[in-house]
Amino acid sequence: MPRAPRIEFENACYHIMARGNRREPIVFGDDDRKLFVKTLSEAATRYHWEVFAWVLMDNHYHFVLRNPQANLVEGMQWLQNAYTRRLNAKHQLWGHLFGGRYRSILIENQDSGGAVWRDYLRTVIDYVHLNPGRAGLVDGVDRVSTDYPWSSLAQGYQQPPTRRPKWLAVAEGLDLYGEKDTARGRRSFIARYDKWSADESGLEYEVDGGSFEARVKRGWFWGSEAFKEKLITVLENGPARESRDFRSSETSRDWEEKRAQEILKEGESHFGESLKELVEKQYGDWTRTSLAWAVWKETSMSHRWIAENLNLKSAANSSQQIRRFSQLDDQELPPKIRKWKKSRNAA
Repeated sequence: MPRAPRIEFENACYHIMARGNRREPIVFGDDDRKLFVKTLSEAATRYHWEVFAWVLMDNHYHFVLRNPQANLVEGMQWLQNAYTRRLNAKHQLWGHLFGGRYRSILIENQDSGGAVWRDYLRTVIDYVHLNPGRAGLVDGVDRVSTDYPWSSLAQGYQQPPTRRPKWLAVAEGLDLYGEKDTARGRRSFIARYDKWSADESGLEYEVDGGSFEARVKRGWFWGSEAFKEKLITVLENGPARESRDFRSSETSRDWEEKRAQEILKEGESHFGESLKELVEKQYGDWTRTSLAWAVWKETSMSHRWIAENLNLKSAANSSQQIRRFSQLDDQELPPKIRKWKKSRNAA
């Protein structure tokens, strides 16, 4: 599985998840759970994280946090290394505790400028808080927060400000749901989860028809198309795009497709015709193939994508046509196509 780059910028929001190595436990009792929460508290304080939600399960954890100083990678490295060292020393263990990299999914938030950012952030907070219910660790009869104490529901949203960590963004989290940071507002917030745990039909994690649960398994962001465009712009201006890990990641595919569409737009401008007109030209006219060649040369889009978008019948035909075009002497080409090829070679 390719390692997608971490995208960091000030005030970015993330869903973070990590599992134990080979899905084995990362805690062996309540003392270990306390140690984990203490280490998380130290990390959040050191790196100025603002945590909206967290939950600790036996073999994995989830966080939802905002990162004002764009230091997620540094902070997560410290957190996982510190907890691993402490747990290993306590139980006389050695080696890796967590299995591979932690997952980080960027979440649309207020700074993104989207119209429904609250929906996206609320969806993830709900997903994290309802983890114990989905795992069958609460029965829906009693209070969710009382039944399962190892989450921000019990240790944050149920508590008054004086009894919860300063790094927990409870007041802001409550405001996302239209609740105030009062005893009444906190009770109302908790009651919502109690009702959902008792009635699993309420466990929905979708915005605009998209499922957050699917994004936990694959994907790199949770937000609108406008938010994705912003993230791709961040990538375009950063060094991560040059890495081999980025080029083979899902993040890259979104960036590459955007770049391919830009090349086709440039082709429309160069040839003075719409893409629809260009792709309907007869075979033997190299205009369409010259566009396919430029996309193939300057992006990692597949021949299947090129064939579908440039009316080249099949991936095999796309490959054949592009190879033939590449081998042509430039003098064999019409002036406009020759000029296009020269400009793309110089790009």
